[in-house]
Amino acid sequence: MEALYPVVNCKAENIKMIMISEAIPQKMQDYFYSGVHATFFQTTQTAFADAGLKIEHPDELLDKGIYLTTAIKCTKKDYLVSAETIKSCSFPLEQEIDLFPNVRVIMCMGDFAIKAVNYIFKRKDGVRVISAGSTYKIRNQEYIHKGIRFYPSYTQTGDSFNIEKSKRTMIAQDIRSALDHVNQFS
Repeated sequence: MEALYPVVNCKAENIKMIMISEAIPQKMQDYFYSGVHATFFQTTQTAFADAGLKIEHPDELLDKGIYLTTAIKCTKKDYLVSAETIKSCSFPLEQEIDLFPNVRVIMCMGDFAIKAVNYIFKRKDGVRVISAGSTYKIRNQEYIHKGIRFYPSYTQTGDSFNIEKSKRTMIAQDIRSALDHVNQFS
């Protein structure tokens, strides 16, 4: 399994929020930072618009201190991904997260992201930062560890018009809450 690591130019110290989606797209031209026509950017743009933040270009999120990435650093071959793959991919994700010293929020967009983040902090600090359970049951709980607030939510990548309306609403609520939390520190 060959890993892909997209390079994003930003000032690491300015990043206050990391949004971790599930897996990179089949084609890298669909990745978040591949331009305004990239599928992952468009669905993320829709999610932020639903939350009340209009963005026109991926760089606008970076300018606002929001970094987008994925838990799985290789393309998914099937709908399901093994726990071992998620665990293996959590190592490069950990290195990526560690690049940003001023992070206040980590949004875990989907089960793979939640699992990867839990692997990271279990390894580093011996704690599970997000409780086990269905996303709809755990998403409204407050998870804070070492000054970082963790938000479990649903993945915003994929076809935004095919995401259930109730999930789109919850994603928007979670993004709005995360943005409000980050703004407390501005």
